[in-house]
Amino acid sequence: MPRHGKKAPEQDVIAELWPSQDAAKSVPLLKALHILTRDGQLNADSRRKLKQVLHLTQALRPSLDALLAEIEVPVLADLGAGKSYLGFVLYELILGPAGRGRVVSVETRAELVEASRRLAAEMGFDRMEFVSAPIAEAQLPGSVDMVTALHACDTATDDAIRFALRHKAKVIALVPCCQAEVAQLLKTEKGALHQLWRHPIQRREFGAHITNVIRGLVLEAHGYKVRVTELIGLEHSLKNELILAERHQQGNAQAKSELQRLIDQLGIKPALLDVMA
Repeated sequence: MPRHGKKAPEQDVIAELWPSQDAAKSVPLLKALHILTRDGQLNADSRRKLKQVLHLTQALRPSLDALLAEIEVPVLADLGAGKSYLGFVLYELILGPAGRGRVVSVETRAELVEASRRLAAEMGFDRMEFVSAPIAEAQLPGSVDMVTALHACDTATDDAIRFALRHKAKVIALVPCCQAEVAQLLKTEKGALHQLWRHPIQRREFGAHITNVIRGLVLEAHGYKVRVTELIGLEHSLKNELILAERHQQGNAQAKSELQRLIDQLGIKPALLDVMA
């Protein structure tokens, strides 16, 4: 207990950031994730990481609430999960209190998967599962209702889109990271628009932008309503574009046509276009 009636350091941190009235009970989880230090402090790097995860959690809450209202046991797949920060926080704040729903975290590094399994067991998070596999090779039985991919690098985000389409996900949330494929394709393309990417620094930025435009159109063509927003301020992360997609119909012919027109104008064919076959 803190002396002289003063609050423990972690209580100040939780009161500032954590969106829960009973925030103190989350302190053991945050310490286990090394977001809070042993003495309850939060360093600058952990603060940035926590803010990103909490912003994404709040952005996903309406969709998760809708899935919980519609489906008895909604399944959320977190791809390229790393240390599973996002999965643990979503479980702690939403699925845990709801008493329903499963989180499946997919991560290629076996040591991180094993560490997350141990932590889930310690926390009593019995509806969390962990799969050690690359996103492109991950096989989950049955349907998946929501797919998330936070900072999956380069074409790993495309693998997340393929996974979501294969499992007929109702909601997809992507925060792309480094993107090199399209910039490399543009390097040798000398079409009518090549002045837009002639210089390497502009080619990298333009390539990253076009990559996400194509991803949005691919999802729209598959019947999703797509919203692209800023996840968090640039002072916390330079990779802060959130692509949030919710399925509303089986397909969208206009989006498919717009996608094809864009591809024809650019003269490139990213690998993700295989989902349009």
